[in-house]
Amino acid sequence: MGSVAASLTIHQLLGRIVYFHALFIEPSLLPSAPRRPGPVCCNHGPDSDRGTVGKPLTDSAWAALVEVATTLPAHDHSCPKANDVCCATCRVVAAAAAVGAGWAHTEHRSYQRAEPAETLLRSCRLAAAARLGRAFAMQHAVWCPALDQLTGPETLPGAEELPLTGELLALWASPITDVHHPVANWLNHCTGLDDVRRVLETRRTDS
Repeated sequence: MGSVAASLTIHQLLGRIVYFHALFIEPSLLPSAPRRPGPVCCNHGPDSDRGTVGKPLTDSAWAALVEVATTLPAHDHSCPKANDVCCATCRVVAAAAAVGAGWAHTEHRSYQRAEPAETLLRSCRLAAAARLGRAFAMQHAVWCPALDQLTGPETLPGAEELPLTGELLALWASPITDVHHPVANWLNHCTGLDDVRRVLETRRTDS
């Protein structure tokens, strides 16, 4: 895929995250504890000599991902020294992790009426961090050691279990090389997580 087409695809997928978050997730968020900072990013660690956030993040659609993550304080474990000299890739990895875990947590609680297992949140957190982080790094040629640490088995929810989270992870598996179509088209006809829950219940009853 050419660079222009790849950039357009990534912008569309980021726009889908913002849209779904505003429509489905944010209205269903419960009050949570203040953000718990994560480990320091590459630029704030010892002997750091990497680039800053700069244009790849602040002047692109990727900044919207960081803004979405700030609405998920319970899952946003970004650099405790977060400022304009943070590693851009570390910021994207932390924001994507927050979205993956935050969406999974909100969806599971809304459909199952129970708190999700930590293993589910961890799997979604790591998968989202790895997939979105690598897409950002490939697009802007800013690979980061944080990406090399995102390993481990992935037991991920599908679109019939957690539709928003499942679609997010599926669409970002290979965003630059694959042709993408929404995994759960019926989401476009829902106006909230209650609608999504009713669709899932109907599908389970009919199956």
